[in-house]
Amino acid sequence: MAAEHDLSAAPGAALPTVFVSHGSPMHALEAGAAGAAWAALGRRLGRPRAILVASAHSETLRPTFGAVAQPETIHDFRGFPPPLYAIRYPAPGAPEVAARARDLLQEQRIDVDIDAARGLDHGAWAPLLYAWPQADVPVAQVSLQTPRGPRHHLLLGKALAPLAREGVLIVGSGHLTHNLREMRSVRDTSVGPAEPYVAQFQDWVRECIDAHDLDRLSGYRRLSAGGARAHPTEEHFLPLFIALGAAAEGYRAERLVDHVEGGVMAMDAYLFHPPR
Repeated sequence: MAAEHDLSAAPGAALPTVFVSHGSPMHALEAGAAGAAWAALGRRLGRPRAILVASAHSETLRPTFGAVAQPETIHDFRGFPPPLYAIRYPAPGAPEVAARARDLLQEQRIDVDIDAARGLDHGAWAPLLYAWPQADVPVAQVSLQTPRGPRHHLLLGKALAPLAREGVLIVGSGHLTHNLREMRSVRDTSVGPAEPYVAQFQDWVRECIDAHDLDRLSGYRRLSAGGARAHPTEEHFLPLFIALGAAAEGYRAERLVDHVEGGVMAMDAYLFHPPR
């Protein structure tokens, strides 16, 4: 990782956007190398005005923004150790960011809903627990529309891009690869060798990102050798497209994490910086 320094945007400048692979819920207890990277990211970015998270664990028919003054910590998983269910991430909500995001999407003739009840799922709070452990940055979530695929989520990101110039950090939280059927253990957070198709897919995605070839990346299920195997379902890959869509034109990509857990769970994370 590059030397740490504050990446908070100057007034009027855009913040970078972020993609993280949030891993097993066990990362909230045993985050390992990913948790260290998330903590370093929080130190580098400083304190944004608010955070908007697109999590793989929130899916609705229409883009839906959480507008809750004090979001609850949702434990959206079963069969894990009791200490995991005791974790709370008591960050304030960001209803005004949700309202602004709704307006931005409606300007693009995208139908939107507001949810005044739903809290933060582990795709949001697990990485934030390490990046902003004081839980003092307001957080809102936006849902995915998985059946509509990558291009729809690129458009959502583009519509939300003005938020990055208004002090809001846009975070896509999913997974670079996510084939739970092939994972050695859903709780296995140990770093080890990747299955060949996983390493190949990591490299292919990075090539597309570095080349700014988002059209090719959007066709990953047809155009990459292992894309469909890496993502039997798409919800964990789509947050990447929101982060890329919201990134400044001509972004500079910085890969923060590139290891693999459980043989098939690539934990890649990226910062998409505004061009210098």
